[in-house]
Amino acid sequence: MKKIIVITSIYEPTLATKKFSEMEGWELVVVGDTKTPHESYKKINCTYLHPEDQEKLNKELSDSIGWKCIQRRNMGFLYAYLNGADVMATVDDDNIPYDDWGKDIYVGKEIDIDLWEARNGFFDPLSVTNRPDLWHRGYPIEFLGSKNDVEYLGKAKRKVLVQADLWDGDPDIDAMCRLSKKPCVKYDKHEPYGSMQPSPFNSQNTFIAREVIPYYMVLPHIGRMDDIWGSYIIQKQFPNSVIYNKASVFQDRNEQDLVTNLENEVIGYRNTLKFINDQFDLPENSAQSYEIYKKAFNIMKRG
Repeated sequence: MKKIIVITSIYEPTLATKKFSEMEGWELVVVGDTKTPHESYKKINCTYLHPEDQEKLNKELSDSIGWKCIQRRNMGFLYAYLNGADVMATVDDDNIPYDDWGKDIYVGKEIDIDLWEARNGFFDPLSVTNRPDLWHRGYPIEFLGSKNDVEYLGKAKRKVLVQADLWDGDPDIDAMCRLSKKPCVKYDKHEPYGSMQPSPFNSQNTFIAREVIPYYMVLPHIGRMDDIWGSYIIQKQFPNSVIYNKASVFQDRNEQDLVTNLENEVIGYRNTLKFINDQFDLPENSAQSYEIYKKAFNIMKRG
């Protein structure tokens, strides 16, 4: 089984990136941006995609994404697929992997999971952890007051195509939650779990099956809903295929302006529920980029 890690960064190799480059049984692909110190990646064990390499890989897709944005990682998804990845891990450069990271990979397997159901119809994966006061970025804010009203349905079989591991330290929550709670988290360990209802996952510490890669895009031009709305698209394409798993990284979050984060999440606060319910379309430039992304994989499949 070929396993490829995809990361994008504008910094010199971080502690997390260096650790990922040393993972036994994994190949690391680093997607550069215009601000990335390109030469520094010659010092670690990785395939570095210089901006020029990305243009050669697929200029139409590259142009549709734009530069100086985290959505450059999509070029790494395309590269991973082209180079035969059976499992792709998408990670961030501030998520420091634990020693057991990547050891428990359920992607491609049928396993027993703990199955949960939210009475409001939308499952927050943090609602059944030891920090139910938090909520996952991209969870519909209309249901924050009722999100923890959940029922355990018992064990269920699930063929896993997406495995979203959690993150200790600074978790992936939205700016409203972070501004009000400022959490530093240590999640309890638990067995893989999931729901049959819509639930967000991210591109921060997530393992994805080969067959899903051509449909999972970190969508450009929609702010901090990029990976989240992509996750809701995947759940419609591949229903009942997502699981959540114990934390396998510690996020030492890169410095960010939380007010800017909040501004970049407004599209989600206003429209995520509508998007899930097919009542809100992607902005035109985002939708066009997604079509170009899917077309790139179709060309390769035919080739």
